[in-house]
Amino acid sequence: MSPRVLRIGTRASALALWQARHVEALVRSQPGSPATELVHIRTAGDAQREVPLWQAEGRAFFTREIDAALTAGTIDVAVHSLKDLPTELAAGVSLVATLKREDPRDALLSRSGAPLGELMQGARIGTSSLRRRAFIAHARPDVVALELRGNVPTRIERLRRGDYDAIILAAAGVTRLGLSEHITQYLPADAFPPAVSQGVIGICARADDSATGTWLSALDDRCARLASSAERALLARLQGGCQVPLGALAELRGDTLHLAAAVCALDGSRELRAQGSHSAAQAPLTVDAAVALGERIADELIASGAAQLIAQQREALAVAAP
Repeated sequence: MSPRVLRIGTRASALALWQARHVEALVRSQPGSPATELVHIRTAGDAQREVPLWQAEGRAFFTREIDAALTAGTIDVAVHSLKDLPTELAAGVSLVATLKREDPRDALLSRSGAPLGELMQGARIGTSSLRRRAFIAHARPDVVALELRGNVPTRIERLRRGDYDAIILAAAGVTRLGLSEHITQYLPADAFPPAVSQGVIGICARADDSATGTWLSALDDRCARLASSAERALLARLQGGCQVPLGALAELRGDTLHLAAAVCALDGSRELRAQGSHSAAQAPLTVDAAVALGERIADELIASGAAQLIAQQREALAVAAP
């Protein structure tokens, strides 16, 4: 039997609330669905807004407290930006649904309206992502990357008041909040591979809560599930996180799943790439096949020196951190 009220845990940022309300609407659109309630939860990532994410201790900065509430039974559903969710889930937690993916690319927002290649020499670009810093340095070694934290509207306001010449955000978040008119350029995924699972909303529930799982599993999108499974498997194999300048994008084209990934040095001086595919003509295109594809591409990156490059970047960050 489904619970009388389905309690949906979420962060309280504008984007997180949009995602939680979207999930709530999808659940309530199903015949006979239970009543729902949004529960706001403050995470470590919300509390440490002045600390760069790469300097923060541990992982799961934006999901840990929500999943803890889930396992404790104070909420029934956890809604996450899947890119924030660690590849190793908390004990007793299951990723029940992955919603249809929004645009996975990064977006450049500039004050002048100039795309990345036409920004002035030494332009100040705001981002909280080491991945974006690395690929920016590779494409435009002359620009200056500056730390940028806060929710999407706050970041855009800081750009408008002149703190930065440009900022880079996930296109999905900007679009979902109805702010896409501020986007100057969608950065091509081949040159700027996005974060793993960027643009996908992940919905978790307790693994033993089959009643809640029934309402959520109906929301699972096959394309998003296959793509995110491949990308997350690659990330897990490389033991990555937000402290690693790694980007990846899997796409389902017809009956073939393609995956491309890249690791880049923080100063942009070295870049390693690998790509591959799995066709349903060879073997059924299942989640296990997607995971195997992700692990295979990770192994190719490791063979080309990615493990050493990642270790070097982590060591450099440890020295740089206060």
